[in-house]
Amino acid sequence: MEALRATYGDDDSSDSDSDHSPPLSFPANSNPQTEEMLSSALPPPPVSLLHPPNSLGSLYYLQTGQPSRVRSFPHVEGNYALHVYIPVFIPSISKKEMGQFLKRVSSVVPNLHVVDIDIPLNTLCKEEHKLEQVALGREFHISLGRTVPIRVHQIDSIVAMLRQKLQFQKRYWIDFNKWEVFVNDDRTRTFLSLEVVTGGLPEITKQIQAVNEVYKLHNLPEFYKDPRPHISLAWALGDVSGSLKKVVEQETKSSAFRGSLQSRICTSKVGGIECKIGNRTHIICKSPDQ
Repeated sequence: MEALRATYGDDDSSDSDSDHSPPLSFPANSNPQTEEMLSSALPPPPVSLLHPPNSLGSLYYLQTGQPSRVRSFPHVEGNYALHVYIPVFIPSISKKEMGQFLKRVSSVVPNLHVVDIDIPLNTLCKEEHKLEQVALGREFHISLGRTVPIRVHQIDSIVAMLRQKLQFQKRYWIDFNKWEVFVNDDRTRTFLSLEVVTGGLPEITKQIQAVNEVYKLHNLPEFYKDPRPHISLAWALGDVSGSLKKVVEQETKSSAFRGSLQSRICTSKVGGIECKIGNRTHIICKSPDQ
């Protein structure tokens, strides 16, 4: 039991339906033993040298004091958060236009934060390279099932069944065609997202059905009856969907993204499916190159 807890960590959970990637890693301090040996001989370096103005590490302090997220389910000792998803990366060719869209939205809705790292979006918008690298350069997730708590004894069974159900998966392309606004189940957070409405939707729907079968066998709640696959890029506290939708609709009409279901805001190739339990990520399947 203790070995499993050491492997999977605490039952950290996230509220987002679509985006559960690890927080951005910032420069860590040096080895404690080395610091102890040198502290008596050398003065500490200036903070400015540790986080130069142009480095991403200088964004670390911006996380302090930001609105805290609320758990989607209560903390219970011995539970681990389960999340099954498709990893997604935004291609470089799409980042510039998407970054401009995010800038315009954040100028009207200033309380938006980047998903997972919780840095104010309007702060990143001041420097284009940071916006593209931090807000758009991360791994995003398309959820294939709800994020739910499971017990230790369920872990091996769930992972094995997911691999069995999803082992034969071909590579396919996903088209993100539409900017959309979503609210989580308890209406504590609103998300600015990119939705899949054409290319890749049939394949994702089949994978959601397979995950649902595994969830049912373990008495876990199934996914939404009418799933709308998406990745979330930014969030705001509370239910601000009404005001955010108005801004998104206005900006979509006036931008290069015309809202047509045939247009592509960005396209990504699916390379596999992953499952995160606690702090550990399991590779469920990797799609062979076609």
